Amino acid sequence: MTDCTLCGLATTSPVTDSGVDGAFCCRGCLEVARTLEDPAEEDVDTVDSGPDPETVDGETAFLAVDGMHCATCETFLEARATEHEGVRAAAASYATGTMKLTYDPEVVAEDDLSEVVAGTGYGASSQTTDREDDYEREGRLVVGGFFGMMTMLWYVLFLYPAYLGVDPGLLLLDPNGPAGDYLLWNMAVMTAVVVGYTGWPLLRGAYVSLRAGRPNMDLLVAMAATTAFAYSVVAVGLGETEVYFDVATVVVLAVSVGDYYRDRVRRAAAGRLTDLTAQRADSARRRTESGTETVDLAALDPGDEVVVKSGERVPVDGSVVEGTGAVDESLVTGESLPVRKTEGDEVVGGAMVTEGALVVAVGPDAESTVDRLTELLWTVQSDSGGVQRLVDRIAAVFVPLVVALAGLAALGHLLAGAGATDALLTGLAVLVVSCPCALGLATPLATAAGIKTALEEGIVVTDGAVFETATDVDVVAFDKTGTLTTGEVTILDRPDDEVMRRAAAVEQFADHPLATAVTEAAPPPNAAVDGFERHPGRGVSASVDGERVVVGTPALLRDRDLSVPEDLRARCAEARANGHVPALVGWGGRARGVLVGGDRPRESWTSVVTALSADHEVVVVTGDSPEAAAPFRDHEAVDEVFAGVPPEAKAEVVERLQSRGTVAMVGDGTNDAPALGSADLGISLASGTKLAADAADAVVTTDDLRAVPRVFDLTAATRRRIRENLAWAFCYNAVALPLALLGLLNPLFAALAMTASSLLVVGNSARSLGGSTVGDVAESAGPTATPDAD
Repeated sequence: MTDCTLCGLATTSPVTDSGVDGAFCCRGCLEVARTLEDPAEEDVDTVDSGPDPETVDGETAFLAVDGMHCATCETFLEARATEHEGVRAAAASYATGTMKLTYDPEVVAEDDLSEVVAGTGYGASSQTTDREDDYEREGRLVVGGFFGMMTMLWYVLFLYPAYLGVDPGLLLLDPNGPAGDYLLWNMAVMTAVVVGYTGWPLLRGAYVSLRAGRPNMDLLVAMAATTAFAYSVVAVGLGETEVYFDVATVVVLAVSVGDYYRDRVRRAAAGRLTDLTAQRADSARRRTESGTETVDLAALDPGDEVVVKSGERVPVDGSVVEGTGAVDESLVTGESLPVRKTEGDEVVGGAMVTEGALVVAVGPDAESTVDRLTELLWTVQSDSGGVQRLVDRIAAVFVPLVVALAGLAALGHLLAGAGATDALLTGLAVLVVSCPCALGLATPLATAAGIKTALEEGIVVTDGAVFETATDVDVVAFDKTGTLTTGEVTILDRPDDEVMRRAAAVEQFADHPLATAVTEAAPPPNAAVDGFERHPGRGVSASVDGERVVVGTPALLRDRDLSVPEDLRARCAEARANGHVPALVGWGGRARGVLVGGDRPRESWTSVVTALSADHEVVVVTGDSPEAAAPFRDHEAVDEVFAGVPPEAKAEVVERLQSRGTVAMVGDGTNDAPALGSADLGISLASGTKLAADAADAVVTTDDLRAVPRVFDLTAATRRRIRENLAWAFCYNAVALPLALLGLLNPLFAALAMTASSLLVVGNSARSLGGSTVGDVAESAGPTATPDAD
């Protein structure tokens, strides 16, 4: 037994081809693999429905759209929107049920944009929420189910027995008798309700596909249902009793029920974008000299102060200037517990104040992290990756091909001696069974599920190509400072309490990083301090309780007539050799102790690089000295360390590493932007307020290094899910279509099979992508190292 190269499914009789590497479970998977490996296919363009909103200047707005029935609706709505004055570009996403518009606010107001989309069975609003569209659809299903049940009841009681040759005298009603016409016309009316009312979204979808010049699966279903219905009505009018109202009824109801449940699961899979859009603030309570006033977010300027009470959302990014409160930032960071915020702390737009009240000073950009996050996620979810572009090209020619095959199949069976009814049923079965709905949903639903899962774990995917790139990474390059280390100077070697007390008394007036570390490690004492002096490049000094205290280099202490014992001199030399910063503390004629400051490695770094080294080459790139990089060079999971590399040269290092294969760069998003942009995959560690790391393809908002392996896990799982969906869609058509062409598949069973195929893809996409969380991702690689061990 072997696994299929494309989808990973086990097979005992693999399908192979000399022109394609690998073994496949069916001919469909083989054909997909052959197409994916053909570089010429990448040059084929998909249907152009207008300019990309990302390339057009103007304001951006998101709409929630009701009634989007398939991918063809995207093209129709985009073309419809761009015809409206003031709308410069539009992009619709069937997978997420949203639409992005770039518009000129001087020509069309944002509140009027929903009218651009509304009509022809579509509805739109400015907030993405589950509205009453479900109630209408449920009503259609209830009505259709009732009349469909009545229609099928007449078939079971009267028509099916008559077709099977049962003696009419044994039936309650003879279909060929005087009451037969009444029965058949009743069935025609009930079927008309099912097709015309319950099946209205399908009929509208077929119309839209013809208007857009892009035939879709609704066209296939509509043709099958209306053909069966029209044929039956004509037959009743001619006095025939061989009618196919049952085919029209079952086709419409099976597809409608399948679509209803598919869309519910689809919204759940893509629900994170819905949550974000619905929970954005649209106004703020600005504090003025006379009190407060409610204003639109667009009216806020940097430095304005806004009041946020318990139960309200922080409107924009900023910092707390007054008050204390618990803030739920899970919408952005994935952290489930509220965080206590007080004066001086930063808060992100979109976070919920769950307790207390805050006054927040608007940040320099006067924008919300949630707004940026929503736009990033929408862009990724609506982006067509390489696999999806292939699927779009296939679907564009698939429907016309199926229509032609249905006609040829019906004609072929007629020429082969089959009756007109049997030939018609064969054509109907081909139309129904070939609907490419599963094919169109395979990639966007799996991608939406991957993005949702990543966001819940504090990982923001900012480029859809991540799902196709991350699984091919050969080299993972880590920046050191701020990535493998905390990026903050801390006291690594602490002297006795008296030395720390006097050092803190002096350093409280200094402004270099080591001074901050000293005062954090030992708060300044209540001592009389005067005569503070700075000695640039060497240290500081001051009188503490009447005695001169010097903190700095050995040379500074000697100049101040303070002797340095040999053991303290040796400790200074050892600290410098390890890439750390030593500072002597002395008074009363001699040095009394050594402070050793340095950038502490993150506690999780060893387990993270160990986990990644199993499948990737791990490289560390740092601007620090070789001595400071020694702990990383000595670790068995690190293949190579590049030390002394300035920020501007990191991009060149990444480009050279690309000669070894696909490179992922992991940085802290500050001075690593060129390297992140140069890498095939850029992963940035950033806090929520630094979310707009434009150079990165994925941003870890929790600032937790242990989330990096999870990026690779999630992208691999998502890509595997996409391939499983595509494999099923192609395998289903590879099996079902030939059966229908040979006349071996009844239209009733064809409708059920097609619906089941779509629901299988939807259900597969909705499955969990894995149970690991950011907190336990790396632990499986081994024990977490302690700072001292590092």
